[in-house]
Amino acid sequence: MSNTLDNLMAAFAGESQAYQKYSAFAVQADKEGYTQVAKLFRAAASAEKIHAGNHLRAANKILTTKENLQEAINGETYEFESMYPPMIEEAQKSGNKTAERSFSMANTVEKTHARLYKDALENLGNNIAADIYVCPVCGETIVGNIPEQCPICKASGKMFIKID
Repeated sequence: MSNTLDNLMAAFAGESQAYQKYSAFAVQADKEGYTQVAKLFRAAASAEKIHAGNHLRAANKILTTKENLQEAINGETYEFESMYPPMIEEAQKSGNKTAERSFSMANTVEKTHARLYKDALENLGNNIAADIYVCPVCGETIVGNIPEQCPICKASGKMFIKID
């Protein structure tokens, strides 16, 4: 990779992390009653998201939907096969149950995502309409009917967020 491409991808990663971090900070500020600070965090998060998208486009990393689906399958598969297992093991060794749970839930959901992306790739062009829901606790992604309870973290199905 060229230095410019490396820089674009590093900037994309940094801006993406800032978007997530500031979004989480906004939720905390709201909980504490600091509505104006929460609004500022949401505004900055929105700007960081724009920056990340600009960097990804400048790096020519947004391809055809078919290619993007394959990239997503590859990424999700890497996460559940290679990235998360050693992280889970290290969290277990260190006795950090919170990290272990976070890594384990994400690892399981990445398998779901890879399967859903594979299904989408196989059915590309069919435009099969179905509702999609996400568990706000673990991120489990459900196509179709909401379960009574999340199969991963056991959160109530009533908590699931419908994705438009």
